Amino acid sequence: MSDLPRKAVTRTARLAALPLGIAGRATLGLGKRIGGRSAESVTAELQQATADQLFKVLGELKGGAMKFGQVLSVFEAALPEEVAGPYRAALTKLQDAAPPMPAASVHAALTERLGKDWRSDFRSFDDRPAAAASIGQVHRAVWQDGREVAVKVQYPGAGEALLSDLGQLSRVAWLVGPLIPGLDIKPLITELRSRVAEELDYELEASAQRTHAEEFADDPDIVVPGVVAQADQVLVTEWLGGTPLAEVITKGSQAERDRAGHLLARFLFAGPARTGLLHADPHPGNFRLLKDDGPAEGWRLGVLDFGTVDRLPGGLPTPIGDSLRMALAGDAVGVLDMLRDEGFVKPSIVLDPDAVLDYLLPIIEPAAVENFHFTRTWMRSQAARIADPRSPAYNLGKQLNLPPDYLLIHRVTLSTIGVLCQLGAKAPFRAEMLDWLPGFAYAAEAE
Repeated sequence: MSDLPRKAVTRTARLAALPLGIAGRATLGLGKRIGGRSAESVTAELQQATADQLFKVLGELKGGAMKFGQVLSVFEAALPEEVAGPYRAALTKLQDAAPPMPAASVHAALTERLGKDWRSDFRSFDDRPAAAASIGQVHRAVWQDGREVAVKVQYPGAGEALLSDLGQLSRVAWLVGPLIPGLDIKPLITELRSRVAEELDYELEASAQRTHAEEFADDPDIVVPGVVAQADQVLVTEWLGGTPLAEVITKGSQAERDRAGHLLARFLFAGPARTGLLHADPHPGNFRLLKDDGPAEGWRLGVLDFGTVDRLPGGLPTPIGDSLRMALAGDAVGVLDMLRDEGFVKPSIVLDPDAVLDYLLPIIEPAAVENFHFTRTWMRSQAARIADPRSPAYNLGKQLNLPPDYLLIHRVTLSTIGVLCQLGAKAPFRAEMLDWLPGFAYAAEAE
């Protein structure tokens, strides 16, 4: 495969095959049950086959298909366990894996973008990709000054593939929607589409990464690799080692999980406050836990991939902190007024303030206690409460609106919480909010 399969008709056909394949397996499963096999064993087999197909199609297509899979993977913690089991391995694979672009294609891209003498920029260059993502793959190399670097090369045809995939995925959103309770897939895909131009612009990514690298240069907890060079669709940054967060999720100790979770929560709130930018792609493939022989309190979190950011010059919006502070203080009327002012409740909608507070309090529990234990069980309970048509929370949630200015903030926060639940981390979420979230710091005085 020399580049992304670029013809829209080809990619569309492969994505359209997802529901067809599932329908075919359902028919096959019915036959097996008639033949005497238990419904449970047949269902488990079908779910595993569906997960395998999902990964195969989304991973091989890369582009928007893989981007969607990576975003979806962080919500795995919300799935009921009987469904999550078969899908977990397939979705988490998307965080770090995809079929590589051949070396000849990489060399051709570097020649086109860096010039025919591109090899003179490097002391060595490893043709084997170290990582593959949705629109590019990363190679390990040694820069001319001796620094170890990561060289990200964008796939040919990435822009066309992103738009084609996301357009087709919006038409088959019904296939994935039921798997993630409480998550509306179509707005998620719409938001991803709106970010395509920014995702493809490595100059914008380099600028955002430089801003973070400079701000966190001497930070004892957060590490952001510096930008070494950038040219068109090639980005060269300092190499970042450490343990991938996906590995911490699958086999890390509780100390590793807790430290990674604490620092992930810190970066969520401190990043916008310190840089005016919100890192908007918080899936585990973009984080590393940097350990040493010292205590866990000294371990650091490495952050990668600044291709998508939300620009927040004043940090996270103050009304978020204000409304959380008022909710924890039991000020139901104040919370509803704030939600109306910010556009979460349309003028024509009439809501009971106490019902709104009852809806919010379970969700914001991590902000109410000194240390919160993020678990899959907790996230599933929240997702099920919001997704159950018999629940008051379901009916109230349907009447709330998500203003465009808050769309990306909402996804990033929810995604980060999803990763914290995958980690099973015990984290001082509240302390980080008190330190960094505008408007929330007054909570200490209110209590």
